[in-house]
Amino acid sequence: MPEGFLSSEEYDEQAHKLYNDGDYEGALEMLKEGLSLYPNAVELYVGLGYARLAREEFAWARRAFERAAVLDPAHEDALVGLGETLLRFGERQQALSLFNQVAAMGYDDDLELMLTMGRALYREAMYAECRDVFAKAAASRPDNAEAAASLGYALHRMGDDVGASRQVRRALRLDPDLHEARIYLGHLLYDRGDWEGALREFERVPPPEHWDGLAVWRLMELKRALWHLESGDARLAPWEQRLREIEDLEDPIDRLLSEVESKMGGVAAVPAYDPSQLELFAGESSPRSDTIRVVRLPDGHQFRGTWHEIVRQMRDQAGFSHETLGHYMRRLAERWHEQSGEEIPFTDAESFLRAAIAAGLIYLEGDDDRFEEPDRDFEEGDS
Repeated sequence: MPEGFLSSEEYDEQAHKLYNDGDYEGALEMLKEGLSLYPNAVELYVGLGYARLAREEFAWARRAFERAAVLDPAHEDALVGLGETLLRFGERQQALSLFNQVAAMGYDDDLELMLTMGRALYREAMYAECRDVFAKAAASRPDNAEAAASLGYALHRMGDDVGASRQVRRALRLDPDLHEARIYLGHLLYDRGDWEGALREFERVPPPEHWDGLAVWRLMELKRALWHLESGDARLAPWEQRLREIEDLEDPIDRLLSEVESKMGGVAAVPAYDPSQLELFAGESSPRSDTIRVVRLPDGHQFRGTWHEIVRQMRDQAGFSHETLGHYMRRLAERWHEQSGEEIPFTDAESFLRAAIAAGLIYLEGDDDRFEEPDRDFEEGDS
């Protein structure tokens, strides 16, 4: 090998650093260069698979992981990566078989591998399976906050709010700065009617560390209701600013993908107006698209925002944040049709929600309905 070339391990290390920095394109190029020199380097194929996964290039990711598994059939990272990719293609049993194989090989005490498998199952709404994986991780590493919190999230999806609260609180005792878990606890308390407790948890996360728009909405809503604040109060300013920052980070391509999916399905998409050009449509008879509304699901979950924001919050709360909004609306509309026979359009968020409200599948709330007397059966100490 000519002098000056990096070793395969060095290519892997540099690609890993680029990957951790979020430079997936750079990591991909580094791995391709390394594989041109070391075509049988298993670690480089594994890294290539994860870089492809991060870019949502699932077919290419599958090919990379399969190549790694051929070179080393017992490589745990290759098997887990391949299983995660198979889940994206709906091949659930094959993916579970690979995950079970990794656990049987003695890696059931490898925290990172177990969390990776559990999160992959969680994304596919396989909550019973991911609960079992997270439970093993939490049992093998009782001092790890991420494992405890992940178990709590899975239990909540399965309807065990008490168990979920216990695990999330345990995670926060282990790591008080685990902001994701604290925000999740805030949502749990909010949904149970403990407004004071929810506000306390939301506020303990500094504004720059809030990445959940729904949590910020709820925090401001609770401040207005419990502290009797008026719009423009200086105490709301940091949170209003943070919400604007979160909304500015939203990917405008999401809406484009929704329209493309609708057209491919044979349905003409409703034109989407640029929010920055709403003044051009002031003469339209329909309400402004940035009007804030509150929608309640039959299970009691409430979502506040514009039509688009509400659908996004519904999608994320249901655990399908990996889907485009168009795909999520189509799938939910099909499920509603099977359950009730109602035809719900899914070309845009407003038509989708208005039709669901008219059909009685979800409910549009008034501003006066949102704060009732808290449920005192669920106090902070109940866990």
